[in-house]
Amino acid sequence: MHDEKHDVALEFSPEKLREKYRVERQKRLRDDGIEQYRDFAGLFSEDDPYMARTEREARHELADVAIIGGGFGGMLSGARLRQAGVDNFRIIEKGGDFGGTWYWNRYPGARCDVESYIYLPMIEETGYVPSEKYVTAPEIFAYCQLLGNQFSLYENALFQTAVQDLQWDEAAKRWLVSTDRGDLLKARFVIIAGGVLHKPKLPGIPGIETFEGHSFHTCRWDYAYTGGNAGGGLTGLAGKRVGIVGTGATAIQAIPPLAESAGHLYVFQRTPSGVGVRANGPTDHAWFAAQVPGWQRERMEHFTFITAGGHPEKVLIEDGWTEVFIPLAKAVAENPQNAEELRQLADFRNMERVRARIAEIVKDSATAEALKPYYNQMCKRPCFHDEYLESFNRPNVTLVDTDGQGIERITAKGAVVRGVEYELDCLIYASGFEVATSYTSRLGFEIRGRNGETMTQRLQQGVSTLFGIHSRGFPNLIMFSTTQAAYSINFVHVLVELSQHAADVISQARAMGAETIEPSKEAAEAWFNTLLGRLQGFGAFHKECTPGYFNNEGSTKPGNVRNAGFVGNANEYFDIIRKWRAAGGLQGLEITLQPQTAAVTQ
Repeated sequence: MHDEKHDVALEFSPEKLREKYRVERQKRLRDDGIEQYRDFAGLFSEDDPYMARTEREARHELADVAIIGGGFGGMLSGARLRQAGVDNFRIIEKGGDFGGTWYWNRYPGARCDVESYIYLPMIEETGYVPSEKYVTAPEIFAYCQLLGNQFSLYENALFQTAVQDLQWDEAAKRWLVSTDRGDLLKARFVIIAGGVLHKPKLPGIPGIETFEGHSFHTCRWDYAYTGGNAGGGLTGLAGKRVGIVGTGATAIQAIPPLAESAGHLYVFQRTPSGVGVRANGPTDHAWFAAQVPGWQRERMEHFTFITAGGHPEKVLIEDGWTEVFIPLAKAVAENPQNAEELRQLADFRNMERVRARIAEIVKDSATAEALKPYYNQMCKRPCFHDEYLESFNRPNVTLVDTDGQGIERITAKGAVVRGVEYELDCLIYASGFEVATSYTSRLGFEIRGRNGETMTQRLQQGVSTLFGIHSRGFPNLIMFSTTQAAYSINFVHVLVELSQHAADVISQARAMGAETIEPSKEAAEAWFNTLLGRLQGFGAFHKECTPGYFNNEGSTKPGNVRNAGFVGNANEYFDIIRKWRAAGGLQGLEITLQPQTAAVTQ
């Protein structure tokens, strides 16, 4: 994919753009940072709108492994454990089926924004052929069900079940997993695969609870009210005044079908997204059939390399993402001594193309100008869509730009921006998910390790881990997170690698007769020093960004450096943990043997 229309030498003043970026950032800064958001449960029910609750008896049982989360991370962990011969595991999932974020997010227009050939995991093993380059949410959900069936995960699952407490029992050398169904599982190992985009958040707008019309969050879409389905046809909105709060990745996809169906749609915008060409299309079956074994892993690694700033010799994936990153990497590669300035100029050019596309598509000049993003491209997650901008040419769509301030207040009748009340019948919150909040807040329960120490306390002090996966003081716990670990634009790639790591470590530990494993103090410090060496010079870029979840909503409060992630190419991180596992012996983990094993070895 290449946006040839806007691939021209653009005239711009770097000095003027820097000043424009500074002004736009300044007007959006807030003292409350991430605290500006409020808990979703405080206003809306967290009940499942898609499946009626099924009552069941509480379970009290032993398990080799408890997996918390039934999204891709949990499913992959279960599949890899099954392949490793570990069958006594439980998957605990608050939804009514597998899928995680794809169970909850059923809003119209939802699709993956990373190509499906690298987003849907294990397609070489399942033999599945995605229908399109960017498949719809219903297809992704169906694929999750396919994984559940193919690896016999349903028989191990406890659905509609939320973990309430996770506590280490030192005497029994097991984790006690308590749920809202009265379950008590005693598990040797626990894998926390709760994901990064599952707990919805709401903007802290004054009066939000006073609105007398209909309202809901996009991750709990109310089709009973809107009519239609994930493909659109929202007939229940005919003649209705609908407002949507947000113009991020979710809203970009939901706005076109809303615009087609609503009597009038008001789009409330605080900060515009950069929206490039998506260029979706059906899968070329001849191309797909020609792929050789190992192609998906190679393609995943290629994408991760490019989106981490790598300059490839050849390009396997041509899409909006690679169009964003390759010019930046090329500029740096051509003149490393002047890398920072050249990278910034390349970013300016990228964003000028984005802004030029908006000016060309959106007919009303004032609306077009308000939709133009003025920040570096990766300050916010780039979006790609071929109908979003066109929606603003419809007579029944109004962009309500708040000039970076957000909605002033919500009233019984609607929303107020700059003193003007917009009366609404329905208000939809496309305000995203908790990302920068505390780990335990996103999980919804506390983790209590040895001597009662909580994960919250540990995070406040700064974590002590090996690879960001194994945490000192929390034996036999395997955590999937970005703290002291890697991140990729295609987060499924991270989950693919972490789930394999989890299954391999548990298999090795069982083969050794290990009762407990946890990082030694020396290994945890060595890992922290590895991370520290990669942090040099990192952070200035995002500090200059307009507020968003990538930079902790522009917070100037210093975070604990020990909680930083693995900076740079995630492939390097994956290589480290693969080589560590291949070396055998679980080096760096303190291992206590089960009594019968210890007796044999003495």
